[in-house]
Amino acid sequence: MAREEVTWLSTREASRQLGITVRTLYRLIDGGHVAAYKFGRVIRLKQADVDDYLERARIAPGQLEHLYVVGDDDLSEADPDEPDATDAVDGSTGDRVEQDG
Repeated sequence: MAREEVTWLSTREASRQLGITVRTLYRLIDGGHVAAYKFGRVIRLKQADVDDYLERARIAPGQLEHLYVVGDDDLSEADPDEPDATDAVDGSTGDRVEQDG
């Protein structure tokens, strides 16, 4: 029975491929989202496991509708009265708060 060649990645290499920090990768490993292996004090990941995680993390069409208004064809024109992620908002009233700068 022939063994398949395994490509091992360091946590740094895997995090770069995923576009995340090593700390976030550790959280994914600890949460069971991506498999990893510990050899003494060294943690390694299989390239195939990283590729599998990427496929599972893929966003299917229609999964982000909660992030935008459905039917809004022109998303470039935001409502000036509606706060967005860059606005400081008073948590008790929901009103915008003036920022210095």
